[in-house]
Amino acid sequence: MSEDDATGRLKSIVAEFGADGGTLHVLGSDGMLHLTAYAPEMPASVLETIRIIPVGKGMAGLAVERAAPVDACNIQTDDSGDVRPGARLTGLKGAIVVPVFDGERVVGALGIGNVYERTFTQDEVDRLLAAGREFVALSENHG
Repeated sequence: MSEDDATGRLKSIVAEFGADGGTLHVLGSDGMLHLTAYAPEMPASVLETIRIIPVGKGMAGLAVERAAPVDACNIQTDDSGDVRPGARLTGLKGAIVVPVFDGERVVGALGIGNVYERTFTQDEVDRLLAAGREFVALSENHG
């Protein structure tokens, strides 16, 4: 899947969930998460902070490490330790990151967020997990 295709699909997911922003990170051969797509445009300072994320760090890294969703009703005030300063720079509050699976293997992280506090339902979590699998299927079908 090209970067443009990934960005287009991510924009659709952001709209489908009524979110204000989203990111897709893919696990690289270096063992780090690499930003593949984001929507909408983000300041350079935010992009630099989230361009490469170690597994186990921040919401995306923890989602991959745990192979489970990581969410926060308000990332601006979250004190769980799951939210990193880079995430706060986005200005978003309610956020969730789900692992992207290829079969049973975690290959990335898909995140969406809102400018207001938000708690995601189990149905929304399930739909996001399915959307992550769609990225993998599209990548395999379109190189």
